Order: sequence, then structure tokens, then C-alpha cells
Amino acid sequence: MKRELTTVAKSRVGRAARLACGLLAALVVPGAHAQEAHGGVSAAELAKANNPLADANAINFQNYFMPSLQGVPGGSVNLFMLRPVMVAGRQIIRGTIPFQTSPTGLLSYDSGIGDINVFDAILLTSQDAKTMVGVGPLLVLPTASSDSLGSGKWQAGAAAVVVRPLSGGSMLAGLVTYQTDFAGDADRPDTSFMTAQPVAVLQIGGGFYVRSTGLMTFDFENDKYLVPFGVGVGKVFKVGGAVVNSFVEPQFSVYSKGDGQPKWQVFAGLNLLWFKAKK
Repeated sequence: MKRELTTVAKSRVGRAARLACGLLAALVVPGAHAQEAHGGVSAAELAKANNPLADANAINFQNYFMPSLQGVPGGSVNLFMLRPVMVAGRQIIRGTIPFQTSPTGLLSYDSGIGDINVFDAILLTSQDAKTMVGVGPLLVLPTASSDSLGSGKWQAGAAAVVVRPLSGGSMLAGLVTYQTDFAGDADRPDTSFMTAQPVAVLQIGGGFYVRSTGLMTFDFENDKYLVPFGVGVGKVFKVGGAVVNSFVEPQFSVYSKGDGQPKWQVFAGLNLLWFKAKK
């Protein structure tokens, strides 16, 4: 029975990963046609399509598929994230609603919603600055549907974003967050968690670009760490009034510590952006 449950869970993970990859492939290939049919993406839109501080409302669909885990034989994880972004004046507010399937033991898996994360990056520079900077508060809500998918804690912290636009729509950026608990289930472990994400985007023409966006994680409370490196490709094109940014990026763990960390993973996404009209 346990083996059957494991097979079902893995099948769900595989279907989710195949769906994400198939959707991306379907969008990337006909991207040139969509661009031609809708007038193409402007140089300004292309330059901002990967900019986390851009003046654009967005809905991002992003997925991490981790087929091999440190210390978990035969285990795999699929993490799907719905990420709405709203611009309000100088504030860029991003939420992350995670849905995860992950192993809870040798022959068991758990699926459901995780802890919702929201941060508000307050832009300290203009949108036209050579180096853009945004900082602001971060809040994590204990919304996980089961103990294995969340911390059981209310957490608060801060986020900082630095973006250096380059010529032709290329870009260098960095995003750092830190969070720790201040309330919640007293029987659950405390939290002290940091992420650091260097971002490099190189435009190669026709809306295509090369990217590297490995997200480093530092779980100080549980002594778990991950430093991945990835190289992927993406395509920016336009459909109706939305700018579409689709990408896929394999990532390999350069350094990891602690069971459950991925040996390698595939990060894929489909971002829909609506840029604010200038007055």
C-alpha cells in the first residue's frame, strides 16, 4: 500500500513537471510568430521583462522540480509557486503562494499549500537610475496545510533588491531576504532563514536571452545550506496587452548541507507582465 502511495505521489510530481516543461516549450517555439503578430516587444519592455524592480504588475507561474535529493533515496520534490506582483507608487509588492509535493519518509509523500510569503520592496531610486535599489519589509504567514510543508510560525524580516541594467536589455541583479519567527506554534522549532539570489541576464536577440538565477538558501536554525548554479534560456514576446516571459533553467548544486537538499533541479517559469503607462 505504501509503495502504491509513493508511486501515485511520484506520478503527480512527474505530471506537474511535464506540464510545466510542455507549456514552456509550446510558448517558446511560437514566440517569434506571436511577436510578429502583435507588433513585438519594445526595447523598454524587453529591458524590464526580467527586472524585479520594474514598474509592471504581473502574475508569475514558476516551478522547481527536484528529481534527486541529498540523503533521501528515490525522493523527489515539486514546488509550484504562484507569484502576483503589484506596483503601488514606489512600492513593488510581491507575494509567493507555494504548492508543494515532497517526501515525508522513505515511502510517503505529502502535497498541499505551504507558507505564504509577501515582501514590499520600496524603490529608493528612480526607474531610470543606472543602479536601482529597493528595500522593505517581509512577512511569512503560517498557511501550510500540514506540518511538513511549513514552519508553523509567523515570521518577519526584510528584503533588499539591487538591479544594474545593461545595454540591449541585459541585466545584473541581486536579491537578499532574511526572516525569523515572532509568533506561532511554540512546539515547532524557531526559524532563522536567509536567501541570496544573484541574477544575470544576457540578451542574444529576437527576444531570446541566457540567464543564471540560482537561489542560495541558508537555514541557520537547522544547519541546512544550498548553493546552486544554473544556466538557462528564455524568450520574451507579446500576446495582446501582456508581455510574456517564459524560461527554463537547469541548476546544479555546487554546495549543499543537510538531508533533503536537491542534487540538481529544473527551474521553469511563465511570467505575464502589464507595464504601467507613463503619464
